[in-house]
Amino acid sequence: MSELAGHTPDLGGDGRSVRLRIPARPEYIILVRLALSGLAHLRSLDEETLGDLKLAVTEACSNSVRHGYGNGQEGTVQVSYELQPDRLIVEVEDDGPGFDPDRSREPGEELSEGGLGLAIIKFVADEFETGERREGGGTRLRFVKFLAS
Repeated sequence: MSELAGHTPDLGGDGRSVRLRIPARPEYIILVRLALSGLAHLRSLDEETLGDLKLAVTEACSNSVRHGYGNGQEGTVQVSYELQPDRLIVEVEDDGPGFDPDRSREPGEELSEGGLGLAIIKFVADEFETGERREGGGTRLRFVKFLAS
């Protein structure tokens, strides 16, 4: 596997899986969107679905960059795509301190910028989950979009 400037693409044996590891900085999120666009060509996703998925993955990565590595901390965000015949599975992971997605807001309190991003992802996705990374520590966000046949 080759590594170029901190980005590690990993195409699965079937060419329908992609894994990227990017520096946790906003200017690298475009690479995640480009990888999604390239993968979408294998399935011919309609423009609306592709646009929704790009928005969702951008929000997920932005949350990792913004909240996972505050105070100028260095870190990485790993994004995995798995294109199956009937769905696209997206996972975004970081090594940050994690967060409580179930934290209830006070009545009348507006969604924070990060909370709005999660609401957008939940709206776009057919399945959504978040929690601690499998390796422990950090955050793992996973969403699934079912694709029309």
